[in-house]
Amino acid sequence: MQLLVSVRSAAEVEPALAGGADIIDAKEPSQGSLGAVPPDTLIEILARVPAERSFSVALGDMTTGDELLGAFGSLQVPQRPGPVFVKLGFAGLESPAVVTRLLECAAAAAAHHPCSPRLVAVAYADAERAGSLAPDVIAHLAARAGAAGVLLDTHIKDGLGLFGSLSRGEVAAWISAVRRSGLLTAVAGEIGPADLEMVQGFRPDVVGVRGAACDRGREGTVSVERVMALRRCMSPTRAVFHRSLA
Repeated sequence: MQLLVSVRSAAEVEPALAGGADIIDAKEPSQGSLGAVPPDTLIEILARVPAERSFSVALGDMTTGDELLGAFGSLQVPQRPGPVFVKLGFAGLESPAVVTRLLECAAAAAAHHPCSPRLVAVAYADAERAGSLAPDVIAHLAARAGAAGVLLDTHIKDGLGLFGSLSRGEVAAWISAVRRSGLLTAVAGEIGPADLEMVQGFRPDVVGVRGAACDRGREGTVSVERVMALRRCMSPTRAVFHRSLA
């Protein structure tokens, strides 16, 4: 299991890496669960991330093809040795046909982008509150569209969290089903140190954090001490990697 830490500025990259983050994710938390950082901030963040390190970018929730193409058009990430992932969600969309078209459009846009990013569809554990399709439906559509992986997250950040939206058994079953489909599996949603050993037992490829890595919560600043504390909770003897992210 790899540790993804979301950063909102270039200044947060160093403490995230020093604390033990495997993947640096560019995200603006004040703009929601998948808030995109401004293009100039993205460039500054990327300049601090070693070229061989895995890098992820939140593009936002998409409802139209124009929004999606605009997001890819502003994705100023060059080709690099390490893998690049782009995350997009579909809050407010409950039509499988529309989500399918957007996923197919995103897959095509990713294939033609200079950095050849890997597409990660975001499924919301709090789907009803997000007005989105259920997590298992998103995973099925993502597999059909050729996405690289699926992230199970929460849309509304109000303390309920992943395990306040779904039971442990539901999360474990979802991860197993997605893994069987051949997709990378990732989980996030207000996951803290107390959750990590349990999450490892479910064997996702990636666990993502923001608030738990920051002083003063997700709107605060990434702390090297907090990232190190999260890393210590990830027992090496139980860490299992199902697919290479390189």
